[in-house]
Amino acid sequence: MKVLVIIARILLGVIFVAFGLNAFLHFFPRWLPPGLAGQFVGAMFHSHYILFVSTIELICGALLLVNRYVPLALTILAPIIVNILMFHILLPPVGWQPGVLAAILWIILFIYYRRYFSCIFVQRTT
Repeated sequence: MKVLVIIARILLGVIFVAFGLNAFLHFFPRWLPPGLAGQFVGAMFHSHYILFVSTIELICGALLLVNRYVPLALTILAPIIVNILMFHILLPPVGWQPGVLAAILWIILFIYYRRYFSCIFVQRTT
């Protein structure tokens, strides 16, 4: 189990570092999907919102790679992964594989680190 967690943590870190750096260095080909999805992505680029999201992805990916503050990185990456999945579910499902891979890796890490999240699932506080 420990080897699986290390592999999942490193893979998830590499995914988010690579895609986070891509917003700044543009080493992956840049294309806009057709229709409403292209308008959505275009709006994120033109408003520079993508730079904020990519910075968060880059920081959290780096935290995963150096094995520091992993529960914090997982907490911050959760809504980003949900948004990636919802984008591909609700808009044309082109290029959905990295999002699904990231979600699977996140779930593996969440299961392993669940003891650090137990305090947020308390029904009532004193």
